[in-house]
Order: sequence, then C-alpha cells, then structure tokens
Amino acid sequence: MQQTETAREAVPPSGLSPSRAGDFLTCPLLYRLRVIDKLPEPPSQAATRGTLVHAVLERLFDHPAGERTPQRAVELLRPQWERLLGERPELAELFPGESEGAGEQLTRWLADAEKLLAQWFRLEDPTRLHPVERELYVETVLDSGLKLRGYIDRVDVAPTGEVRLVDYKTGRAPSRDFEGKAMFQMKFYALVVWRWKGVIPKRLQLVYLGGGGDVVSYDPDEADLRSVERKLLALWETIGRAVATGEFPATRNRLCDWCDHQASCPEFGGTPPPYPLPITGLPPQKTVTSMTSKES
Repeated sequence: MQQTETAREAVPPSGLSPSRAGDFLTCPLLYRLRVIDKLPEPPSQAATRGTLVHAVLERLFDHPAGERTPQRAVELLRPQWERLLGERPELAELFPGESEGAGEQLTRWLADAEKLLAQWFRLEDPTRLHPVERELYVETVLDSGLKLRGYIDRVDVAPTGEVRLVDYKTGRAPSRDFEGKAMFQMKFYALVVWRWKGVIPKRLQLVYLGGGGDVVSYDPDEADLRSVERKLLALWETIGRAVATGEFPATRNRLCDWCDHQASCPEFGGTPPPYPLPITGLPPQKTVTSMTSKES
C-alpha cells in the first residue's frame, strides 16, 4: 500500500469508540494511521465473515420467535452477503471471479460462516430472546466534553426492567489473562448507556462463536463504570498530547503479523507518512495506564 493513498482530509479526532481506544492502547502509531492519516485497509475474509454473521443474527430477530431456527439463519446468509456486496463493492475482491456464483472458495467461506451460526444456536436460544435493540448506535458527551460512541450488537430488557448488553465475537474466547481487556469494550458501552440514559446495565455479555464457543458475563456496578470513565479521560488526555506533538510511537505486539500498515511502520523498516496536522509542541505529561486489570 502506497503512502500517497491518504486521500481523505486529516482532522483531529473528535471522540472515542472502544475500537479506537483499543488501537491507541495497543499501538499509538496504528491509531494515528487509522484515525488521523485515514490510510485505507483492504477487506479481509475473516473480518468480512464476522460482519456477515453479525448481519444474519441481526436480521434473524425480524422473524417471529418460532421461526428463528438454524435453517432460517442459513437461508439468510446468501441474501445478506449480496446486500454487503451491494453496499461495499470492494468486497468482491475477496473472491475474484466468484462473487456472482458459487465458486469453491466462496462456498467454503460461507460454510465457515454457517458453522459460526450453528455455534451460536448452541450457546443461546433465540426463541426465548426478545431484544429491544439490535446494532444500536450509542453516543454521549461526558461533563469533560469527551464524546463516547459505538454500536452495541444487542440490548435485552427483562420483564423486571434489567438491561443486558450483548456483543457477538466470531473469534475464540480469550485466555483469562486477556479477558479483562475484552470486557473493557462492554464496560465502555455500559458507561455510555449509564451517562446517556441514567441506567447501569445489569449484565454485560460476550458471546464467542469461534473455537469451542463460550459466553463470558460480567455484572458491573457504579464503581466499575466510574473507574472506566477516569481511565478514558486519562487516555483522551494522552491522545491529545500525541495529536499536539505528532508523537505516535509504534509498539510491537502480538497483532503486528496481521497489521495492514507494516509499510508505514518503523518496526518493520517502513516510514510513516508526513504528519498531516499542525504541531503545537505541548510537552508530554503522563502516560495512560493499562486497562487489562480486573478493575478495568
């Protein structure tokens, strides 16, 4: 990928989502290349399969409870794939010459998506679920002015009023060492819902469809969410200093092998594109702490 492809105008970041917060904590340079330089990233089969499975699970709840069957989910795969192709024609590049037919590679890819759906039916019973929201966009502005935003896969509300936030993951469940980092995303959403609606969700639930499948749950309280809020404010201050100074160091980590930006990364002999924002020269003051602890 050539660095001249930074076609979109660079602007300072305006808020945080769980994904972009995770990017900065993992590798500040990755955050810069995605958020500020807006370098394009080619679609991947794995990520697109996840998008497809999410779309099928969202649409499945359009049907009455008794029709939410594994067969109906499989029937939704092709139509949702065709819809995705219509919205994002570049996805056809994943299967050259196969986008209009049942090419062997495309057939195998859809079969893998079907396995993930089958795993979901082993973990949850959709005939007993009645989501009040699916793919819900949430946004709030904290008293500090920091805007938080994101999409929640599913929101369930019990007859007694308790709220459960659910997120589907098409990968394997993380080890206990990384479980806190995975749940951070859900605590982020819980904080947004609390500050937006004044309600603390009763339960946060991650549904992992990869590997042997797993459901990881956590019941947050106000202290949890206040702790996440403090850490996000500290993270936003750190990002602000990086934006002002242009200092976004590359950090080697276990995800580097899958990064699309190695050509722009000094850790791999690459050179980042020229920093596109004004540098005001604010000195660094403090670093952000890890969010992988039990507290986070």
